[in-house]
Amino acid sequence: MQALDVRPTRIVAMGGGTGLPMVLRGLARRADPKLGDPGLDITAVVAMSDDGGSSGRLRRTRGTLPPGDVRNCLVALAGGKGTSPLSEVFQYRFAGKRGLAGHAVGNLLIAAFAELKGDFLEAVRVSGELLGVKGRVLPSTTSPVQLVAQMEDCTEVVGERNISRAHGRIRKVLLSPRSPPPVDGLIEAIRTADLIAIGPGSLYSSVMPNLLVDGVAQALCESRALKVMVANLMTQPGETDGMDCLDHVRAVIDHVGPVLDAVLINGAQLSEEAARRYALKGQFPVRVDRRALISAGVVPVEADLLKESPRIRHDSRKVARCLLKMARTGL
Repeated sequence: MQALDVRPTRIVAMGGGTGLPMVLRGLARRADPKLGDPGLDITAVVAMSDDGGSSGRLRRTRGTLPPGDVRNCLVALAGGKGTSPLSEVFQYRFAGKRGLAGHAVGNLLIAAFAELKGDFLEAVRVSGELLGVKGRVLPSTTSPVQLVAQMEDCTEVVGERNISRAHGRIRKVLLSPRSPPPVDGLIEAIRTADLIAIGPGSLYSSVMPNLLVDGVAQALCESRALKVMVANLMTQPGETDGMDCLDHVRAVIDHVGPVLDAVLINGAQLSEEAARRYALKGQFPVRVDRRALISAGVVPVEADLLKESPRIRHDSRKVARCLLKMARTGL
């Protein structure tokens, strides 16, 4: 008999900031095929609305798309900062107050490749080849976009870096220009995925911008993949103050429709000492009402997701293990 052709499990992970690289580091460890395990086909989808720090300076001075979140995802898929000298170099940030100060080397390299090739997507691909990434990174769009927040007090805040400074309740976010076109390959990746992980990360500035790209919400609704939101552990000052897990889920649904099947939540106890330290910074645990989530049409899946650390962080290995179990066995 001819052996069955077993393909890798297709995972699409969407987000930005520090949350998406965390998910990718865990998945990258499981990407290579082994005996009885065909491995993973990983696609990372990165928000393109960042306008702060090194990325923001490159946008303003060179007209490039923001490379920072892309860089972090490439390094994560290459195994992390400490896995190779080149990954270390990509993450190296110049010190000082002038000139290159504050710029990460990887940001400059991606920007340089984009100018040489005349194509940001090609610059990302070449950078990935240099690093030996296990998967691919796609900017959600290659159109220059800004994030705009409509606040509950009817004011409007333009620019991602200004939104958290506004210290108001966000009612809605949108991209300007609206509904930018998706990058080539994005919609197909969503349609053919086995599981789509959304988050964790800044709800309005890292997660939502990906979903507002033209065609993404519709593709998510039509995809047969299991769509899982990885819940944040803590609230984010200036962005999600006072919001519980259901509020995060409802925000996604209100913006783009019923695109979530499940939410992966942490079931481990937070350290009281760490919680007190975070409270001093205005960050509090994201409360979870499981019955309310079920009533909203989203299945809560609970597991120990905490990293053993003085800081309250997700453990990339634990998150990846849960996502792969869900992808291969369902809920």
